[in-house]
Amino acid sequence: MGAFNDDSVTTEDQSKTSTVDSGSQNPKDELMGDVAMLEAQGHQHFNRLGWKRLTVVLIVEAIALGALSIPGAFATLGMVAGVILTVGLGLVAIYTSYVIGQVKLAFPRVAHYADAGRLMMGRFGYELIGAMFVLQLTFLVGSHCLTGTIAFLNLTDNGTCSLVFSVVSAIILLFLAVPPSFADVAILGYIDFVSIMIAIGVTIISTIVIASGSAGGISQVNWSAWPKDSLTFAEAFIAITNIVFAYSFAVCQLSFMDEMHTPVDFVKSIWALGLIEIFIYTVTGALIYAFVGQDVSSPALLSAGYLMAKVAFGIALPVIFISGSINCTVVARYIHGRIYRDSVVRFINTKKGWITWLALITFITIIAWVIAEAIPFFSDLLSIMSALFSSGFTFYFPATMWFMLIKKGKWYAKENLFLSIVNAIVFIIGIVILVAGTYAAIVDIMDQYKRDAVRGAFTCAPLV
Repeated sequence: MGAFNDDSVTTEDQSKTSTVDSGSQNPKDELMGDVAMLEAQGHQHFNRLGWKRLTVVLIVEAIALGALSIPGAFATLGMVAGVILTVGLGLVAIYTSYVIGQVKLAFPRVAHYADAGRLMMGRFGYELIGAMFVLQLTFLVGSHCLTGTIAFLNLTDNGTCSLVFSVVSAIILLFLAVPPSFADVAILGYIDFVSIMIAIGVTIISTIVIASGSAGGISQVNWSAWPKDSLTFAEAFIAITNIVFAYSFAVCQLSFMDEMHTPVDFVKSIWALGLIEIFIYTVTGALIYAFVGQDVSSPALLSAGYLMAKVAFGIALPVIFISGSINCTVVARYIHGRIYRDSVVRFINTKKGWITWLALITFITIIAWVIAEAIPFFSDLLSIMSALFSSGFTFYFPATMWFMLIKKGKWYAKENLFLSIVNAIVFIIGIVILVAGTYAAIVDIMDQYKRDAVRGAFTCAPLV
């Protein structure tokens, strides 16, 4: 940037420069000028997010597959526990996201979650959390690929091989991941949000109509305030981890904040997103469960009835693919920036930058597609991700950050004691979800295989 504002050049130097033919300029100086210009353009392009756009990209990343799994969690846990956990975990997620934002303000060079890992645990933390970061987001892309396949199969009445639809889904996800700037993605975010809200609305209205027209009406729907009969530990924790998954937006927060022109405004976005999520998830879970009962499907759009499920899936296509693609963009930005850390190529505004960017998002999408085909069970895929990754990114890592990076003074000091207790509880919640959630997911997967309830990998068989 200094190349554009060097006031130390003398009049004599300027006159000498003006007499030199442009063709005889030092090629090295010319190259450095080009690099400086590209650096300036890159910084300008990747620092355009305000708090409103940050809220939009967080909504894009957050409110998608999670909303579709909440009603099934309510059916398992019952209305009372479902509402309490949805609201409670939502409030905890708002707090831990606030802690993550404080880390970004205190350490401005933290660009991704892995950088926070370096602050906590050095190179080991950087590599460990970086690997978790990549796996979590790649699994998320795979989940959206799987959901896209389910949507296309539903819309066409299993009109062709499911493998074909999964390839189509992967291609759409790849195409939407091409724009590397989150500010550009925010434009699609408005379509994304309207899409999921209308799809949920259609599903809720459809379930009301179906319940009203059934024998006995709405009063005969078999929902309960309490957990379902003969509930096993594995079933209960699968439901809990699906709610946890719905609040897993913290994994991308640092990446998004790195593009903010006024990072201190992040608090507005966190509260806006958190309250919107709590409202949508609670209303969606409670109403669809109340009108469908124990037979609610996952994803929930399948509960809307034959025709309206098609309508709901058609409306939900934008959110399935836009929300899925942003996860590919985030993980690709992390890897691309790590490879070209000290090079202008990291700004993706050169030929080499664009070639490597396109190659990288293609590779990530292919890996995600393989995951979607190799692990073809919707609910347990979300549970595995929640237990292994979201438990850390949303709970025990932020709690650890508070103790190691934010807290000033002793933990038992008068001014710290309350938050020390809060963060200790949040840490314990995360560890419980990690251990118990992983166990529950493994048990449930094994049980499905015993019952022959899981289709083979890479087959043409319908997913639902």
